[in-house]
Amino acid sequence: MRASVIQIAVDEGESVESRRRRVASLVREQAGADLVVLPELWTTGAFAYEEFGREAEPLEGPTYEAMAKAASDAGVWLHAGSIPERDPDGPLYNTSLVFSPSGDLAAAYRKIHRFGFDKGEAVLMGAGAELVTVRLPETVLGLSTCYDLRFPELFRGLVDAGAETLVVSAGWPERRRSHWTLLAQARAVENQSFVVACGTAGTHAGVPQAGHSIVVDPWGEVLGRAGADEEVLTVEFDPGKVATTREQFPALKDRMLGLEPPRRP
Repeated sequence: MRASVIQIAVDEGESVESRRRRVASLVREQAGADLVVLPELWTTGAFAYEEFGREAEPLEGPTYEAMAKAASDAGVWLHAGSIPERDPDGPLYNTSLVFSPSGDLAAAYRKIHRFGFDKGEAVLMGAGAELVTVRLPETVLGLSTCYDLRFPELFRGLVDAGAETLVVSAGWPERRRSHWTLLAQARAVENQSFVVACGTAGTHAGVPQAGHSIVVDPWGEVLGRAGADEEVLTVEFDPGKVATTREQFPALKDRMLGLEPPRRP
């Protein structure tokens, strides 16, 4: 399986429309990949809180249309990162979109864990409530977004739902880059799954971004890592290694907690 992780910078001097065209062109250049992944909130920047409301769009808005066409043109499965979604009957959501090679929407995931500690995203956006997986011919994706990476129970729930490749779309800050790498490897090891994690480069809203998108195998080995700048990281891996790893080292079978509701005394 071939995955292309598109690590872009969110330049505040570039219009959203121009960025959509640029990203769509980058997606089309990945024809031949099985999976293409974009970062979190790349239309606005994950820390550009004042832009969320101004640039929010309906689920099937301009970014949806541009990415659906790009996926179809390239013939790839596209995790199109996330957008600030405006629900006509509710709040904004940080929503990820996944498209099939025919350009059809395969899944939408509303970010569950919102970052900000009672400010920023945590108060400007609503929280998702559903775990989302997507079945590809080669593997089953489990979807997550940025701050979700700090909550292992989400990923264990995705594995219980059949996930074999955990995708993390992020706008992770440089000052906590060591956590980004550490947690990506931890989520891979503890869930015996591949992790494909895509972040942003550059600086936006005054916050330097970590970059260093990463692909990790079920043993925690780093298969590929981007640098700090804009880059397309392409990695080939064998999805069958998940089943092999879980058979050779069946740690998941030894779980004792979280498998059923606690009993009352």
